[in-house]
Amino acid sequence: MAKTRQFKTQSKQLLDLMINSIYTQKEIFLRELISNASDATDKRHYYALTDEKVPMLESYPITIDRDEEARTLTIRDNGIGLTEKELEDHLGVIAQSGSKEFMKKLEAKDVEVIGQFGVGFYSAFMVAQSVEVITRSPFSESAYRWVSQGEATYTIEPAEKDTIGTDIVLHLRPDVSEDDQDFSQYLKEYTLKNLIKKYSDYIRYPIQLTVTEYPEDKEAEAMDVLKTINSMQPLWKKSKNDITQDELHAFYKQHFNDYEDPFHTIDIRVEGTLEYQALLFIPKKPPYDFYQENFERGLQLYSKGVFIQDKNKDLIPEHFRFVKGLVDSADLSLNISREMLQHNRQLQKIASNIEKKIKSDLEKMLANDRDRYVEFYDHYKTTLKYGIYDQYGSKKELLQDLLMFKTNQSQTYITLKEYVERMKENQTHLYYATGKSTAAIEALPQMDLMREKDYEVLYFTDDIDSFMIQMMHQYAEKDFKSIQQGESDLIDESVKKEVEAQEKDHKKLLKALKKALKDDVKDVKLSARLKEAPVCLTSGEGLTLEMERVLAAMPGAQVMKADKILEINPHHKVFEKLQSLSDKDLKDYATLLYHQALLLEGQTIENPQAFLSSLNKIMSQ
Repeated sequence: MAKTRQFKTQSKQLLDLMINSIYTQKEIFLRELISNASDATDKRHYYALTDEKVPMLESYPITIDRDEEARTLTIRDNGIGLTEKELEDHLGVIAQSGSKEFMKKLEAKDVEVIGQFGVGFYSAFMVAQSVEVITRSPFSESAYRWVSQGEATYTIEPAEKDTIGTDIVLHLRPDVSEDDQDFSQYLKEYTLKNLIKKYSDYIRYPIQLTVTEYPEDKEAEAMDVLKTINSMQPLWKKSKNDITQDELHAFYKQHFNDYEDPFHTIDIRVEGTLEYQALLFIPKKPPYDFYQENFERGLQLYSKGVFIQDKNKDLIPEHFRFVKGLVDSADLSLNISREMLQHNRQLQKIASNIEKKIKSDLEKMLANDRDRYVEFYDHYKTTLKYGIYDQYGSKKELLQDLLMFKTNQSQTYITLKEYVERMKENQTHLYYATGKSTAAIEALPQMDLMREKDYEVLYFTDDIDSFMIQMMHQYAEKDFKSIQQGESDLIDESVKKEVEAQEKDHKKLLKALKKALKDDVKDVKLSARLKEAPVCLTSGEGLTLEMERVLAAMPGAQVMKADKILEINPHHKVFEKLQSLSDKDLKDYATLLYHQALLLEGQTIENPQAFLSSLNKIMSQ
């Protein structure tokens, strides 16, 4: 006779929480129940080796039966089964872990048990209005039936079962069309096959489902056949020597929805205190949505071949967000359900090791196959640079040696280390210039001085570069210095003194020019760095001209202005002309020179009408 019992430690409210809050996707109930069946089979394997009461079997399939008419789904295993006391201990107490007790009892770290026959079991009530567990243990004289509607009580009674193992029968909930609740889908062959492949493809035991096969002969009748759905052995569990490149490429394209072979593959296998496998791929090209806000980074997470999470962000840092792949570890602490991971030291350690391994592989590629690295770099340099800018430059030491730039002395990329090795003996700074292209930088008036002194200049042509360099500050204990910002340290003292004297002599003119351009520039001064050009535009400390341009192009960005300084070449004929102008004409010339400086800097003219008006006045004189 069935005895009605209360759940020992939790209430109806907690069971509701388990069913409705812990799991975000109803479909994972099948993963949990299959994993529990695998646990039970692991235990039977162990006991069959150590206890004569437990017979060894030739095969241990996990079978899934569906009955659409009765609306039942049955998950059947021939694992170790449960005694009456174990039913009460493990299913009568929510969150009681059978696997945990089993491991604690045996104190055997080499016995692989996937998860918990406690909380995971209760995911069944997300789709079932009642659940039956018919089970028989080799350590019990009787089989037992456990039944519950997922409320505050359950019943246990003796049952008939000839074989050792457990049948879990789910009586599915009725469909609710207005809430888009389709529980009947879990009785469909197509849905069950997909869920098995998605979550449990690498369970070590065959997962069998009756499927309908249609013969090639159209006149022949279709047949129902019991088939093994899962592949059982993960590719990453095979020996590296047994995996062909074709297999790797096929696996990547199938699992990560890419039509091209991966650019690079990283196979990580760690044994010891922390054991895990990782199979990582760098795509040949970034996906179409790579630079969009809704792009999600992350690695797939498995625990002993059981799929846990599709995109775990904690396993891959933002600066390596282009890496796809998976991690499989038996050492992760699973909190409450396989879906809710603790942020624990194991996960952090795995993530740290993965980060170091990716960097190491990229460094080897750079050292040993430069052309290939350049191909990678052209696709993913922005991500690496953003990684330096992100988190206030905390990752600059990790990433800086992966960066490459073109220069005025090299049409091909060089690293920062190579730049430092090529520096002049008395050179104190790493010089750089920003622009939309190498051609735009080479046209800068400030480049004349660098050519004259024969100094190498790093070309920063990506929008992120100006922001990145604000976080780097230094490389090899040498400061970065923009040739477009502040005073140049390469000007001879005699030239500086000469220009200072000229500024005193023309103080009134410079003051008038500054007044004419009061809305556009912070200062107007004579330049000691210009050679051929009449003017150039530089910026003060802080926001650079390039940063201003990038920020202005962002949707909804606040208006932020760099401190612009208009420098005039005192040796150019234009300066002579300025000295002869009346106050009335000076404003038009000032406007024209300012806009000319903007164009030379590669910036957009802010007020085309004012520019054209000044130009027309001067041309009509």
